[in-house]
Amino acid sequence: MKVTVCIGSSCHIKGARQVVEGLQYYIEEEGLGDKVELGGTFCMGKCQLGVCVTVDDQFFSVTPENVYEFFAKEIKAKV
Repeated sequence: MKVTVCIGSSCHIKGARQVVEGLQYYIEEEGLGDKVELGGTFCMGKCQLGVCVTVDDQFFSVTPENVYEFFAKEIKAKV
């Protein structure tokens, strides 16, 4: 599974660093490092929607506050 987080300026201001750090933590905590590839990219073109994240090319808007719920529903439950 490939998870990509936008680290462009708009998403950075909205908490991209915290989202990345949260995902890194949960992936490691659940022992999913061999099944989940976490990467970063610059602008995905949907700046108004918050921190942009794709999971195998499916788009999501994630916030630092809902990163665990996102991880549990869209990553952990699907690997």
